[in-house]
Order: sequence, then structure tokens, then C-alpha cells
Amino acid sequence: MKKYTDSGKKDTRSGFGAGLTELGKTNKNVVALCADLTGSLKMDDFKENHPDRFFQVGIAEANMMGMAAGLTIGGKIPFTGTFANFSTGRVYDQIRQSIAYSGKNVKICASHAGVTLGEDGATHQILEDLGLMKMLPGMTVINTCDYNQTKAATLAIAEHQGPVYLRFGRPKVANFTPEDQTFEIGKAVQLQEGTDVTLVATGHLVWEALQAAEKLNEAGISAEVINIHTIKPLDNKAILDSVGKTGGIVTAEEHNYLGGLGESVARVLAENAPAPQEFVATQDTFGESGTPEQLMEKYGLNANAIVKAAKKAIARK
Repeated sequence: MKKYTDSGKKDTRSGFGAGLTELGKTNKNVVALCADLTGSLKMDDFKENHPDRFFQVGIAEANMMGMAAGLTIGGKIPFTGTFANFSTGRVYDQIRQSIAYSGKNVKICASHAGVTLGEDGATHQILEDLGLMKMLPGMTVINTCDYNQTKAATLAIAEHQGPVYLRFGRPKVANFTPEDQTFEIGKAVQLQEGTDVTLVATGHLVWEALQAAEKLNEAGISAEVINIHTIKPLDNKAILDSVGKTGGIVTAEEHNYLGGLGESVARVLAENAPAPQEFVATQDTFGESGTPEQLMEKYGLNANAIVKAAKKAIARK
């Protein structure tokens, strides 16, 4: 069984900041817009070094989306930055009408997603954003798992033509993917080979899935682990190939089970090869205040929950 090592916990939002810093030096068409949260989004370096390409719009997220759409007309590649709740729910109409409908080349970069935002509570802990964004025609939806992958994804989406939603988080989490990785939009990454059950995870739950695979291995269960960093377009082949081998699957995400990765995977299975599936996700509820660890435990978003789900999926085969 392959072992993965945490090279040192880092927050994924800093991966975004590092990627944006590099883009500032290498791509003169990249511009950045922020809604009064420059420090939280780690956009300070870009702001300081490229003041003519940075726009602080204040607490006016809807205006930010409209400005970003307009900037694409002149050939710019705008990266917007604010919390995930304000990047989607607050401005859904502007994204739909001004960005998605006309296929504008805007990169919507969203931090502080999910319950791991922690103490800020339910009003800021959006758990519906992946569903909102994946339903928009032409929208690419990415949810990265660690610092290195977030940096790589930030660089990759600058080269992608069309609107993108890039989701990342606030807490420091395990940093275990390669520093020199090439990020391929829509291409799942197999982290662990297995024969008894497939664990498909996204975002912060990828590391938890790897920990779950170790626990299952100790119990004599061989789990295949797949990192689905791109929710849309989904890597259908990777999912079907794996489930064709294992016969059962668990989907794990820091998101409502309604509308997220799990439902996308269920559609793929229903259309091609139905198999037992268990969902590790929030159960149609809002979050609450607490530490990230407390909330992951309460809402069943950790390795132990994935282990339980895997055993249920296997029992249903």
C-alpha cells in the first residue's frame, strides 16, 4: 500500500495566493479583483507588485463580477477573490447572466468554503456552492485538496478558455501532492489502488480518504482512492473503470450531499453501470460555529465516517 506523507500543513488559500503571484510575473493579461478581503485571499503580493492590474472593489461582490466580465472583452483574464459564500450565493444572478451565459473568461476564486471555515458559522459556511456552479452551462468547477494542488490549479485555469469556479479553504491541512505536479482539468488522480471498494473524494476529504484507506487495509479491506479535483467536467472513465473493478463506491465531500460530487457520480453510475454507493457529506443542513476538527467530526466528514461508509457499500454488493 502506497504511503503518503504530509510535507507540512498549509492552507489551500495560500496555494491560490502563490499561484496568483506566479501568474503576475508570467502572464501580463492576468488581472485580479477582490471584494475587501485581500489578506484573507492571499492576494497581497499581487496587489503590491502589480497595482495597475489589481482592483479593490470593496464589499460589492455583484459589481466585481460585472467588472470581471467586462475586462474579458479587452482580452484580460480576471481572477475574482472573496469567500465562497459571497462568490456564489450572493452573486449568482450576475454570474449566470454576465459570465456563464456569454462564456466569459472569468476565474471565480473562492476561499473559506465548507464547514472548515470554522468559527465564523453557518452564514459564511456555504455547503451548496458546488451544486450551484456545476449547474451553470459551460462552467468548469474545481475543488482542490491541498496547497500544492491549489497552486497548480490556479496556474492551469489561466490557460483554460472559459469561466471557472475554483474552490479552496481556510484551515491548514495536509500538503501531500507533488510540488511539481501538472494540473489537468477534468482528469482524476488515482492515489491508491484497491480491489474491494472505491473511495472517490474531493477537497479536504481527499486526505481523509487516504487515512480511511489505511484503516481499511488494517481490517483486510483493499480500498482504491481517487482524487476528483474537477467536479465538472467529471472524469467518468476513471470512476467507471474503478467501480468496474471494486463493485462499490463511497463519495466524500465537504458539501451538501444534495447537488455535489456524490450526485454527479450517482448519475454516471445510473447511466452506465449501477453499483452500491454511500455518501459522506453534510445531510441537507447548515453548519454552525466550532473548530474545523469539531465540525468535521459532528457532520461526519472524516476518515472514520469514510470507513463506516465503505463497509456499508461492501455489504450491499
